Amino acid sequence: MIDRATVDKIIDAAQIVDVVSEFVTLRKSGVNYKGLCPFHDDRNPSFMVSPAKNICHCFVCGKGGTPAGFLMEHEQITYPEALRWLAKKYNIEIVEKELTDEERQAQDERESMFIVNEWAKDWFHNTLKNDPDGIAIGKQYFRSRGIRDDIIEKFQLGYSPQKRDALSLAATAKGYKAEFLVKTGLCIENERGAYDRFAGRAIFPWLNVIGKVVAFGGRVLDSRTKGVAQKYVNSPDSDIYHKERELYGIYQAKKTIVKEDRVFMVEGYTDVIAMHQAGIENVVANSGTALSNYQIRLLRRFTQNITLLYDGDEAGIHAAMRGTDMLLQEGMNIKVLLLPDGDDPDSFARKHSTEELKSYIEQHQQDFISFKTQLTVENVSDPVKRSEAISGIVKSISVIPDAILRSTYLSDLASRLGLKEQTLLTSMNEFIRNETHPRPLPVEGGENIVNAPLPQQGGAGGGSAGSPIETLLIREIIRHGDEVIYDNVETEDGGTMALTVAQYVDFDLQQDEIQFQNPLYNQVLAEAVNRSGEEGFKAESYFTNHPDIEVSQLATRLAIDRHQLGGRFMMKPREGSLRQRVVHLVMDYRMELINQRLKEIQMALRQTPADPEQVTALLQEFKDTQELRDTLARRLGSDVMK
Repeated sequence: MIDRATVDKIIDAAQIVDVVSEFVTLRKSGVNYKGLCPFHDDRNPSFMVSPAKNICHCFVCGKGGTPAGFLMEHEQITYPEALRWLAKKYNIEIVEKELTDEERQAQDERESMFIVNEWAKDWFHNTLKNDPDGIAIGKQYFRSRGIRDDIIEKFQLGYSPQKRDALSLAATAKGYKAEFLVKTGLCIENERGAYDRFAGRAIFPWLNVIGKVVAFGGRVLDSRTKGVAQKYVNSPDSDIYHKERELYGIYQAKKTIVKEDRVFMVEGYTDVIAMHQAGIENVVANSGTALSNYQIRLLRRFTQNITLLYDGDEAGIHAAMRGTDMLLQEGMNIKVLLLPDGDDPDSFARKHSTEELKSYIEQHQQDFISFKTQLTVENVSDPVKRSEAISGIVKSISVIPDAILRSTYLSDLASRLGLKEQTLLTSMNEFIRNETHPRPLPVEGGENIVNAPLPQQGGAGGGSAGSPIETLLIREIIRHGDEVIYDNVETEDGGTMALTVAQYVDFDLQQDEIQFQNPLYNQVLAEAVNRSGEEGFKAESYFTNHPDIEVSQLATRLAIDRHQLGGRFMMKPREGSLRQRVVHLVMDYRMELINQRLKEIQMALRQTPADPEQVTALLQEFKDTQELRDTLARRLGSDVMK
């Protein structure tokens, strides 16, 4: 791995104007530069580059970052790869950190497995192209499926001979150890020795997001499929491959996914390949396994928009329904398209031109809520089954982190089904409450405001943007998190300490176990607290150069003011000292939480609970919360209407 000193040297040397200029035409704009954004269809220059801050930012799509962050987003590469790109550009020698014996052995084994897989991929591919059986059997199979030679090259498709030890003999002859042939799953070992797992099969290499071969899929050829239980055999889990973390086709699709801001999810290898051949390249497959959070978060690096594209039979419907609540919970915008009976994406793509396929998808895909409503509620007359189906849809809506989107879907569902929106809202709030652990609301000084649950916290990653007050608070942490705002604070042991901005915010919120609604904000706060006191720690530089692209982009957006780059004043910062601003913002956040709770209580009272004791308790809670709100308002210097 790259040592810290070399990383610092690379970061210091990299100049944002130099790097961006390799991909974007820039022109001077005051002390800064601007150009057309490379991340969206930009017609008016909205991509600004600040040499002073060494960052870039698009004020339309929000993408940008430091030199490394820009490269990660533009080239869809990892942080270490971006550092190596910059090191090469600035002629900086990469110095690898000295590893322990255990680390070196683990690294060597992983690297050996990647090397063996890369060799096997080339061997399978060359066998397909040059071996007589490969041409007569393997290539004939792909041609029978209508797969062109350029697509065979693009996906590095291959063929494994029927001889049970052909690959193992070829590998050992080249000096590759049998140990790694078994560890990668290329071979299976028993008491009689090792034999090839994929013998006699068409080969589909799995490339991970950076293009390394992590696994293989092997398909029995058509003449042998009858009576075979497993048409496909896949590599087993290993140190370099975990099926729940990988998506077939992600390496070939990632740039188009970013460009189109949408990904199509299909079921199998040939579906992905057929779609590419038809001219639609932003497509991946999970190969029949249930979607995992790892796969969803991998896709969210590239887009929040996903279309599930399956055949219209019962299996296709089941696949479309599977894992959708996880997608919704992660902030993905889901559309569904079931193809006509008898067709899967592979066969349908082969029957239609690119224009016909794109037009069909555009006209027939529908949002997931509409799809689920049509499938499970409409034309269902049994009251019990209908009620259960509606409840299932409401539960799906309840996991969506964006409150506005939840409300829009709920309103649309009520209109579609002819139900009162308030009835559905009551049901949805019940689902939300069941998923939310009760926690007391805070007040300055550590006293509980009321024994009631906080409003539901947001989703993972960028799924919940957080409130405007949260964003202002996290902006102060990114810009000034390392700066001391309180000196000589007494500690429990009688000593004193200084509190930075990050430490003060964390200490204040932790008094009542409260967190930001956006988990990314919580990550930033935690790191700022942990780094506080470290010599040389500067929050703004640390977070804008963060290896996590989401953190880096957030820091870039909040570290830079629109008026600084665009020449037009957009937001006047609150006057007063840094300490005054931070303390006031923390109190504003408390006020926001109190007001949210008051709205929840009012909503609960409007639903007219049947239990008189519950009504009394809600009324008392409302009164107590109002009093605490007014107390806090007086501290803020505001008057609250009663």
